[in-house]
Amino acid sequence: MHTLNVFVGAFGLAVAASATPARAEPGDYTFWQTLANLVSPPRADNPVTAAQRSGQYPLLSNPAGFGDGFRPGAYGEWQTIRLAPQTGAVCGNGSPYKFFVNRVANTRNTIVYMEGGGACWDYPSCTGQTGVRGARNPNGIPDDYMGLLNPGASLVSPFVTRVSPFDAVKTQNWNMIYVPYCTGDIYSGDKVAIYPDPTGANPPLVWHHNGVRNVRAVVSWLKDNLPRPTQMLSTGCSAGGAGSLTSYAALRRDLAPDRGFLLDDSGPVFSAPTGASPAQYPSVPLTVLIRSAWGLDAAGGPVSYLAANLPLLSTTNLGSLYAALSAKFPNDRFGHTHFWKDLNFSGYSYERFYPDIGNAPDQATKEALVHAKWDIDTGRLRTTLNGLANFGGYFPQFRALNESHCTTIVDLKNGDVQDRGFELKQFVDSVLDGSGAVIDASEASDAADRAKPFNLLYWTIDQLL
Repeated sequence: MHTLNVFVGAFGLAVAASATPARAEPGDYTFWQTLANLVSPPRADNPVTAAQRSGQYPLLSNPAGFGDGFRPGAYGEWQTIRLAPQTGAVCGNGSPYKFFVNRVANTRNTIVYMEGGGACWDYPSCTGQTGVRGARNPNGIPDDYMGLLNPGASLVSPFVTRVSPFDAVKTQNWNMIYVPYCTGDIYSGDKVAIYPDPTGANPPLVWHHNGVRNVRAVVSWLKDNLPRPTQMLSTGCSAGGAGSLTSYAALRRDLAPDRGFLLDDSGPVFSAPTGASPAQYPSVPLTVLIRSAWGLDAAGGPVSYLAANLPLLSTTNLGSLYAALSAKFPNDRFGHTHFWKDLNFSGYSYERFYPDIGNAPDQATKEALVHAKWDIDTGRLRTTLNGLANFGGYFPQFRALNESHCTTIVDLKNGDVQDRGFELKQFVDSVLDGSGAVIDASEASDAADRAKPFNLLYWTIDQLL
C-alpha cells in the first residue's frame, strides 16, 4: 500500500508539474520525461572540473562519504544541504554552513535566492546586540530553517513559495535554491575579524566574514548534484539583493545557464569613489569601513576576484558594477528595485556615520536627513540604470511594510509607480519574460502611496518583525 501511495502521489505531482505553467518554457522536460525523472532523478551534467578546483576562490566539494543530506528523488520539499569545512564554507560564528534545495521533476530551470538580513562590522552589530542594526543569524543556521515555523524564510517572497496566495511568478515552478545569510557581509567578504567587546565584559568576538567562500561552496555543490539550468534567476532582498549582484558574474559563469536573469531587490551598491566627498557621495563612509572590515581589498581578495571576472569594473568605485555586468552579459536581463522612502538599508548606510543623523532631536528630523542622502545615492543609481538597456531600474516611493524596505517580500503588491501606471509585477515580468529594453520607472511622490487603505496583513507582519 505504501508503494502504491508513493506512485499515485508521484503521478499527481507529475501531472501538476506538466500542467503549470500554461506554456512550456525553455528548460522544461516533456510530460513523459517528467514521469521518468520521478523514477530516476536527473543527474548532474555540469560537474566541477579539475581546473575549477584550484586558483582564486576555487570550487571545493564535500569529501567522499560526507553526509550532505541530499535525497535526489525528494521532490517538492525543502531539503537541508550540509557543507563540510573542507568546502571553505562556515557561518560567522564558526558553525557549519548549510543551504536549502527544493527540487522539481519537470524542469532544469533554477532560481538562486539569497536571503536578506542586514550587515555587521563590529562587536555590537555582529553579536546581535539589542538596539543596534546588525546581521541575521548570528548563531548560525538550524536544520529546520525552512519550516513553516520560520515564515521569515519559508514564506518570505513569492519567488520561493510554490503556491503564493498573492502572486504568480514563473520561477515558482523552478528548482529553488535558498542561500541563507549568516556572515554579515552581503555575501561579499573574506576575512576573519576580531572584534573586542567595547565594555570589556566579554572576550573578543572571532567573526568569519566568509560570504564569498560560502557562495562558492554552494555553486560547487549545485554543479556536482543538479543538472545545468537552462534558465537561471539570481535574486534576493536587502543583503541578499546586494549578494545576488556581487555574486552574479561568477555564478553565471560556473552554472552556465543558456539564459541568465538578475533581480536585485533593495540591495544597492551605490557609487562611492575612493577619496570622494561624502557630501556628493553619501555612501563613502560606509564603503570605506566595510572594504576594510570585510577584507574586500586584500591581495587576491573579493574585489580583485570581481575585477578578474568583470573587465569594466572600477576597483575604486564598486558602483561601477552595474555597467560592468551589463557589458559583460549583453544578452542577460537585469533589474534593480527599491523604495525611495526606504528607512532600513538607508539606516545602515548613514545612521552610524553622520552625527547629525545619529543625534537628531526627533524621528521626523532623523528620517528627513536619511532621506536626503538616500535621494542623492538613489538618483545617481537611477541615472546609471537609465543608460543601460538590459538593466532596468524600478523605484516606487513607499509601502507601509518593513520600513519601505524590499519591494518583493510578502507579495508584489503596493510597489506600483502610480504616475506611470506601472505595477511591480510588470517590472518583474519585464526582467524574466520581456524583450527589448528592461522597464525603467520611478515614482515622483509618495502621497498616493500613503493615502492607500490600512493593510492588516502588512501591519501584522510589522508587529512580528
